[in-house]
Amino acid sequence: MKLSKLYCNQPAIFAPVEFNAGLNVVLAEVRLEEKREKDTHNVGKSTLGVVLNYCLLSRRDKSMFLFKHEDVFADFVFFLEIELAAGGYVTIMRGVREASKVSFKRHLEPRQDFSNAAEEDWDHYKVPFEKAKSILDGYLDFREVSPWDYRKGLGYFLRTQDDYSDVFKLGRFAAKHSDWKPYLAHILGLDGALVQRLYDQEALVEKCRADAGRIEEGFGNEETSAETVEGILFLKGQKKHQLEQELEQFDFWGQDKEQTQELVDNIDQAIARLNEERYTLEHAKKKIEASLDEGNVSFDSGRVEALFGETGVYFDGQLKRDYEQLVAFNAAITKERSVYLLEELGAVKTRLAEIDAELKELSRRRSEILGFLSETDVVKKYKDTSAELVKVRSDIGVLTLRYERIRELEQARKNARAAQDELTDLSEKLKEDIASTSAMSGEHTLGAIRGYFAEIVKSILDVPALLTVRVNAQSHPEFEVQILDDEKNRTSAQQGFSYKKILCIAFDLAVLRAHLGGGFPAFVFHDGAFESLDWRKKENLIEVMRDYAELGVQQIVTVIDTDLPARAKQAPVFSDEETVLRLHDEGPDGRLFKMGTW
Repeated sequence: MKLSKLYCNQPAIFAPVEFNAGLNVVLAEVRLEEKREKDTHNVGKSTLGVVLNYCLLSRRDKSMFLFKHEDVFADFVFFLEIELAAGGYVTIMRGVREASKVSFKRHLEPRQDFSNAAEEDWDHYKVPFEKAKSILDGYLDFREVSPWDYRKGLGYFLRTQDDYSDVFKLGRFAAKHSDWKPYLAHILGLDGALVQRLYDQEALVEKCRADAGRIEEGFGNEETSAETVEGILFLKGQKKHQLEQELEQFDFWGQDKEQTQELVDNIDQAIARLNEERYTLEHAKKKIEASLDEGNVSFDSGRVEALFGETGVYFDGQLKRDYEQLVAFNAAITKERSVYLLEELGAVKTRLAEIDAELKELSRRRSEILGFLSETDVVKKYKDTSAELVKVRSDIGVLTLRYERIRELEQARKNARAAQDELTDLSEKLKEDIASTSAMSGEHTLGAIRGYFAEIVKSILDVPALLTVRVNAQSHPEFEVQILDDEKNRTSAQQGFSYKKILCIAFDLAVLRAHLGGGFPAFVFHDGAFESLDWRKKENLIEVMRDYAELGVQQIVTVIDTDLPARAKQAPVFSDEETVLRLHDEGPDGRLFKMGTW
């Protein structure tokens, strides 16, 4: 898959850009002397990458220039023509006003213009965004990135200035390694599904441990040995049976007998049941109150700002606003959760009060019934036995609940151990996968990428370079690049910005070359590739780019003419065929969008 043409419905403002199959240079010329020392990015060379990404169905982002200045761009409709690996072309139409509606047109010939095409001319017309992504995924048929869709790793081939700080982790990736490391492992030829399972298993381990911790917190100083509680329950059961046998031996006549039967069968059982319920509710009340205490977390932006000041980091502007918005969001969530918890706590307290009232009434009724009985030794013994039975039944109810919770805790701990064992097993399998893959050297995708990467870095920087994969102490895959000295010892040269940019470019090109001819992208966009490099490295980079263009890797490179090698003053560095777009600082006509600044 390569890019063929980019155009819009307003060609007088946004001129068509036709890409060739090899090296494509977007050249920004500094013509005004007073701007020679200034940044000329505002002519639109970097913006081109944003438009390409938009046409490839990036999500609508209010901070993106098209929507940040929607009053200016609302009527723009963009068209991106793509050459498909299977043959033929597909044109994507996406407007700004209806950003969630996308149209597609398959065709055999390149360099078409469908800006005035009627609805019936499109194969798919204004389909919803998610469906459009699925359709485009089918057209592109990136089999070598399955089960991920085409957009997952697109950032490696649309490198913005924000994506040169790390070779592997792009600026647009989420902070969690599980968001991008499985995909990266996959395109390097490792078992990406195994890496994904490892992260999923790690999340399960954390959940199981958290579940066990929550259950354990509810015990406080109570006994947590199932065997001990089971033994006590056995003894209490024997005692209950003994007391029930004794009560059955009592014989009362007339009114006394009826009152006694009511006392045994109804009131005593009700008292035991209410005591069990009260125990459960008291336990729930403690957990709710603990949750409410945990939610009382305060955030002080002043203290954060002071902390940033101590470390020399500027905390203001957008960073401060984003932080305060995060705090406000957290406070809103906490407040909403607290409302629900307070409602639940109120219901629990209400029920506890009702239980206390019911127990008082039952005790009163019990005393009333016993009052009907004559105060003989038999009756006194009956009263004592009955009271003891009530207590034993209540104890059994409480112990039974505790036993069930202990078993629940044991099961949670067992689940956590099993999950950890599975995680350890997956970690070992990943180590084996990396070792066996590495042993295959150039015969495997990883070996090929390593070789191409080292070759590119050597050609540009004239230093040896390593691309390594290992499993770290946390059982996570770790991807690293390292520049070596002449004795093949590790150095820290890769930490420098200019070297890091070269490493990013080398990695992208190596990956593309290793996957050429398969279901994989065959293009890359590098913004500002020549910035911050000395002239010799620039010359070497140009040579590498041309070599890879010959191999079949389409490259779109943005560059300011002042960043070109010194020989640019005598003769053009790039040919007219390679230079697909010229921009300059002499007014609106030199900008990507030929209009005033927005």
